[in-house]
This record gives sequence, C-alpha cells and structure tokens, in this order.
Amino acid sequence: MDSATAREQALDAAERLFYGRGVQSVGMDDVRGASGVSLKRLYQLFPAKEQLVEAYLERRDLRWRARLAGAVAGHEDPRERIMAVFDWLESWFGEPDFRGCAWINAYGELGATSERVAGQVRAHKGAFRDYLAGLVADAGLPPALTGPLFLLAEGAMVTAGIDGAAAPAAEAREAARLLLG
Repeated sequence: MDSATAREQALDAAERLFYGRGVQSVGMDDVRGASGVSLKRLYQLFPAKEQLVEAYLERRDLRWRARLAGAVAGHEDPRERIMAVFDWLESWFGEPDFRGCAWINAYGELGATSERVAGQVRAHKGAFRDYLAGLVADAGLPPALTGPLFLLAEGAMVTAGIDGAAAPAAEAREAARLLLG
C-alpha cells in the first residue's frame, strides 16, 4: 500500500473513531485496527497522535466547508443564502451519526494542552466566520451582523450536540430571520 493510500485509510478510520468516541478515548492501536495500516506505518505517517488529530481536523474542515458552500450556493437570493446556512445545519444535526461539532469537541478535549489542535479549531471557526461575513456582505447588510449570526450558528451546534436534536438549528434560523428584519 502506498503512502497516500495508507494516509487516507488512517484518516478515514481516525475520523470515524475520533468523532464517534472522542479523541482521548482512541489510541493509535485503535486507528491501526480500524484502518488496516500497520502501527509502524501509522507512526511513519503521523509520528504523534496529535499530528493525526490535526490532520483529521484539517481534512474534515475542507469537507465540512465544501458541503456547507454547496448547500448555500443553490440559493440565488443573498438573504436566503444566509438562511440556508441554518437549513444546512439542521440537516447536518439530523444525520444519524451527528455527535456535535468536531472542532468544539476536540477543543474541549485538547485545546488547553495542544496548540496544534487549538490552531486547527481557530482556523476552522475563523473560516466559518469569514464565510458568514461574505454572505452578509453579498446581501448588502451591515458587517456588524456577522458576529451575532456566527454566535447563533455556534450556539446551535453546541446545543444540538448536547441535546442530540436538530431543533436548535430551526430556533437559530428564526432568530437570524428576526435579526435580519
């Protein structure tokens, strides 16, 4: 198996395990078993678990943002694009394997002790905030609305992860609609 294939298999397994069970409860041997990549090869690719966590979050970020952008792009009206963010969140929260926001979860587990993980979380949240800022600008709305919309979405993510329900997205969407007038 070449390095690129082994890396993808390891990341696929790590994503399933880290997201499903939490980062700290999963060891490198668990990733080895789930990926079929030897422990020696796994450590060649990711010399420390922290590097595997960082790579998992980075790859998940690209996929997450692409899914969100794809869902939002289907709406022509700029204000509806903002609302579509909350529609997409509701759909995501309703997925059978939804276990909250991977970055919030990882930060809660490792943010105080791993600058690499904290950096990935900050980069993801910053990119999401910037994406919302672009939607706000495209709609011709005041830039000051970006922060409250971001907080509504983030609060919905936390609440949905804790409650295991999609309803917080609809509540946040209604609050966003009121905010936008």
